[in-house]
Amino acid sequence: MKLRIQGNTLRLRLSKTDVETFAENGLVKEHIEFGSNSLTYLIETSSGNEVTALYEMNTIRIGVPESIKNKWTTTDQVGFDAVVKHGDQKLDVLIEKDFQCLVPRKEDESDLYANPRA
Repeated sequence: MKLRIQGNTLRLRLSKTDVETFAENGLVKEHIEFGSNSLTYLIETSSGNEVTALYEMNTIRIGVPESIKNKWTTTDQVGFDAVVKHGDQKLDVLIEKDFQCLVPRKEDESDLYANPRA
């Protein structure tokens, strides 16, 4: 799972395995080490009706309602987005299936979705 942050926009891109894990277990998580500190980011099934986003204890936690998760993980739907409000502030959240790049790179992309533009 890849994390991209720009301004007040947060994007998660999930590989095929990530999407399958999310569908089966309702949770996918990753972390990055910064010396003795780390940042964890995860997407999990939530019981509510709306996408949620929380940041606490060095963890970014995105909650996705079961109905949205089921539709996204069982269809060709590429992604979904939501605006999460925290008081007067808003965070744009975008969750997508990760596609192979059109230009060859040195990364292993064997677990990514075939790019529809290829």
